[in-house]
Amino acid sequence: MKDVIFTGAGTAVVTPMKEDGTIHYEMFRELLEIQIRESADAVVVAGTTGEGSTLNDAEHIELIRFAVKCAAGRIPVIAGAGSNNTEHAVYLSRECEKAGADALLHVTPYYNKASQQGLFLHFSACAKAVKLPIILYNVPSRTGVNIFPATYKRLSEIDNIVAAKEASGNFSQMAKIASLCKDDLAIYSGNDDQITSALALGAKGVISVLSNIVPRDTHKLCAAYFDGDREESDNLQLHYLELIEALFLDVNPIPIKQAMRAMGYDVGHCRLPLCDMDPTLAEKLEAALSRYGLLKERRPVGSVTIHRPGNAGIVLARNL
Repeated sequence: MKDVIFTGAGTAVVTPMKEDGTIHYEMFRELLEIQIRESADAVVVAGTTGEGSTLNDAEHIELIRFAVKCAAGRIPVIAGAGSNNTEHAVYLSRECEKAGADALLHVTPYYNKASQQGLFLHFSACAKAVKLPIILYNVPSRTGVNIFPATYKRLSEIDNIVAAKEASGNFSQMAKIASLCKDDLAIYSGNDDQITSALALGAKGVISVLSNIVPRDTHKLCAAYFDGDREESDNLQLHYLELIEALFLDVNPIPIKQAMRAMGYDVGHCRLPLCDMDPTLAEKLEAALSRYGLLKERRPVGSVTIHRPGNAGIVLARNL
């Protein structure tokens, strides 16, 4: 049985940008502090939501190093290290390990459309290059390739390939993976609207976009399930469905950054080729945020607002 990196809700944290497009490190520190204070079980840095694909290597590695320093061992920092170039993925893996990451997230090589053998060889090369535990990330809608259950089984036999973020949306496939791999491969839901369904198939939690804005309740959704309170877990899943749908009205991470700006977080905009939402969609997103009580007044300078549904938010003095 392999060690589990985390159980519960891991936040795929956004990378805040300044107006000139550079990384806003002070805002990033604030976001990490909020995640830790609000019970996030892990953070994923420089993944899809963190715009890892438009970070250059120096930015990517520095962002991981910065996150590790900020987290200071309080929660695991999982570094996005995927690439569709195996040599580059190996390089990023080694550099993220040197930067102090607790684990790596490796997406399937996109655009190339590798065969199952190609996927096996790619991930094997990445695993061989480091000692860190690796989470495989299967998201066919973005990459154009799917990891088959039999390939998962082969990969799970590699010591430091320990988990999978399954975002295929295919529960028959997820059940087959769980059946084949058992304790050799932990499964995390990659879809916020399917968390409880994944937990019912034995998933250890979720790698979440939603938890950027409601980290405590996303954690609670998982914790309630593991504590045996399935009704509370289901209620939270159903409660947030409308908000989750709104956060995917456009390509991630466009809506989550739009939402966070509307909530008062200075996260900036996405780097091209991703651009802001169509105004009509943005209006729908803000309407959803309003219905959940998440649209806040302008925050006092030097403060952190903790957003909790159903109240006016708690403003804490910034002491980062």
